[in-house]
Amino acid sequence: MNENQIFDYMIKRRGELLLHHTSDAPIFLTSRMESKMKELVRFNNNGSTDIKKPVPVYKTTVPLLKTEGGHSDSNSNSRIPKFGKFKVFPEDHEPRKERILDPGSETFLQWNRIFLFWCLVALFVDPLFFYMPSVINKDTTSCMDTDLNLGIIVTCFRTLADAFYALHIIIKFRTAYESPNSRVFRRGELVTDPHMIASRYLKSDFFIDLLAALPLPQIMIWFIIPATRSSHGDYTNNALVLIVLVQYVPRLYLIFPLSSQIIKNTGVVTKTAWAGAAYNLLLYMLASHVLGASWYLLSVERHVICWKSECKKETSPLQCNPHYLDCGTLGDGGRRKWENGTVVFTKCHPDNDISFDYGIFEIALTKQVLSSSFLQKYFYCLWWGLQNLRYALCNMLYYK
Repeated sequence: MNENQIFDYMIKRRGELLLHHTSDAPIFLTSRMESKMKELVRFNNNGSTDIKKPVPVYKTTVPLLKTEGGHSDSNSNSRIPKFGKFKVFPEDHEPRKERILDPGSETFLQWNRIFLFWCLVALFVDPLFFYMPSVINKDTTSCMDTDLNLGIIVTCFRTLADAFYALHIIIKFRTAYESPNSRVFRRGELVTDPHMIASRYLKSDFFIDLLAALPLPQIMIWFIIPATRSSHGDYTNNALVLIVLVQYVPRLYLIFPLSSQIIKNTGVVTKTAWAGAAYNLLLYMLASHVLGASWYLLSVERHVICWKSECKKETSPLQCNPHYLDCGTLGDGGRRKWENGTVVFTKCHPDNDISFDYGIFEIALTKQVLSSSFLQKYFYCLWWGLQNLRYALCNMLYYK
């Protein structure tokens, strides 16, 4: 064995490899050599000895990899190390997944309760559009007007409710559903694939939810009605009512599957008996509210029909123009001459001897409900709805 081989062998034997691995410290690979000097002795063939110089031993420390949250040294930060274009992740690291809601979780249940509340608010707000048309009485003349101030206030609440309908659509795109094939006796397996969830939702309730969330009355009141102020107001009112009724049907439908889903998860819609009683009373008041608002709107329409029928018959002293029935023509010179000699409003007042039959809407004219302030007409129509709904329910129970 020559001198170099002996030198390498002694370095290998004297070196110590230490591996330190803790949860709060990085992993180090240390090659530690003692710092004291070692003497090498070589024995020659002639019996003499040669003392070699001490061999210096060096200490090296090389960081290999840090654990999650660890530090390689005092100056290093906690970022995930990179090797070229690749990142080194901890062993228990999981890639970020898109959030999918469990339909049986407490979070989803709380959202259903919040959305049910706003569904009831939306069902209460929409019939308020029926109070926009009103009759203005001035001395010997009358006309029909549209309360745009009321419409703007109602559309603000309507927009807030529409935001919750839009948010509900987004949440349903992120909500898992039970696989029908895995459902036997208990709860089936949840399908969490976003593409499958979206495909199933688009084929089922998406278009109903979309129709309920469209801000169609806002478009009518903010853009269409102001642009057609010069035309007869009766047309715009009918268009607005038609839009509200078309959207009211899917909004009313949505509360039934929503209530069924809450009952399926908890057994009841509300947590306490008092809350359940208040919920049922609210539904009864909502039905009376819708009935009273519809009665008011039909009363206005019935009154306008009488005006139009008498206007067609009137040819003297001046020809009656149907546009004179709108309040937008009050400043017109021809209307001022016409209103001094017309008998249209006299022949359509229920207190006079008239041939026109108002039916159940006559009380709205005799009590001057159509020309009252909003609060007066609203509470009177609500009382009318409560009264007639009670009579209808009593008759149903009696004949049953």
